Amino acid sequence: MKQVLVGLAVLAGLGLGTLPAGNAAAKDDGFVQLFNGKDLKGWKVYPNGTGRWKVEDGAIVGSGPASHLFTEKGDYTDFHFRAEVMINDMGNSGQYFRTQFGPGFPKGYEAQINSTHRDPIKTGSLYGFPKHADKTVIKDILVKPNTWFTQEVIAKGNHIIIKVNGKTTVDFVDEENRFKKGHFAFQQHNDGSIVKIRKAEVKELRGAK
Repeated sequence: MKQVLVGLAVLAGLGLGTLPAGNAAAKDDGFVQLFNGKDLKGWKVYPNGTGRWKVEDGAIVGSGPASHLFTEKGDYTDFHFRAEVMINDMGNSGQYFRTQFGPGFPKGYEAQINSTHRDPIKTGSLYGFPKHADKTVIKDILVKPNTWFTQEVIAKGNHIIIKVNGKTTVDFVDEENRFKKGHFAFQQHNDGSIVKIRKAEVKELRGAK
């Protein structure tokens, strides 16, 4: 018995006796990576290709004229979608969800990404609901420009929650239920903006109510 206990102690010391908690969480949390950290496989720009979007130092970088980078998959319904993002000073971007692949500014929901752009609607807002600005618009600068932050979108039916660095900024029920299914996308709003995304991942919520 003593020899068995000694053997187990040696295995534990070598990290072989148990699975590290971090690895277990990574395997069990249900999130799927949308960006592989190397290239734009799985992403596209309308009408084709990847436009001015590129991968640099392990991050997606959007610059140049207005453009949107869409996931190739376009049937997301209920999900937890989170990304690690950085926007430059005076830059403007957006984290789109349930959006339609197409030209211009596409139809779909948008979680705003904007620290210091002249648009008063800032990071953490749900864009496009002026009648419900008290519930959907953030006017304070929650994250300084050129700073990495995490923005999360949890969509279950017409109930939408947005979080910035773990803090809930929007908890809103869209009574019109405008958009039910679509792509994810990131926005490059205008020439002069530079948006960077170093992580984008989703957990689909099957059978969510």
